[in-house]
Amino acid sequence: MPDIDSATVFLQEAFDAKIIYESYSRELTPLEASDELASALKLAQKAALYSCRMIKIGSGVRIELFEIHVDGQRQPIKSSDLGLIQFASYTNYMDEAIQKFEVAGGKMLSGPNPFLFPAEKGDKNFFCYGLTPWGTTIEFITYPDGVPYEKKQ
Repeated sequence: MPDIDSATVFLQEAFDAKIIYESYSRELTPLEASDELASALKLAQKAALYSCRMIKIGSGVRIELFEIHVDGQRQPIKSSDLGLIQFASYTNYMDEAIQKFEVAGGKMLSGPNPFLFPAEKGDKNFFCYGLTPWGTTIEFITYPDGVPYEKKQ
C-alpha cells in the first residue's frame, strides 16, 4: 500500500473491513529490511516497512496490509503480468457492491458481465472488475444460479 491508512479507510468503506490488529505502526521508526529478510520476502534492497496491519472482511477473509517504501518503487502490476494480482469478492447484491466501491474511491473497469466459461455459467451469474485507489484489481462475482462445476463434484 502506498498509504496504509487511506487503504484501510477505503476497504472499510467499500467492504466493511475491520482492523484485527496492527503488528507494526507508522508511529515507530521505519524498519529497513535486512538482506536476509529482503531475500526471503523478495523485497528490493533498502526497502523499509512503515506499517503492517491485519484486517478482516466478513466472517472469513483476512488481508494483511503492508506499507513498504523504497527508492525506485514501481506502479502496481497489470492483470496481464505474472503473480497474484487480484482477488474476488462474492456478493449477493452486485449493484450495491459496485456503488459502495465507487463511493469509497474505487474505479470500475466494466459493468457486470455474464460469466465467460461454461463451468461457471448461469442466467444470473455475473462478474466485473474494479481498481482500488492504489491499483489492486478486485473482481466482483455473484452466482445465485450456482455454478455447473459444483454439480459434478
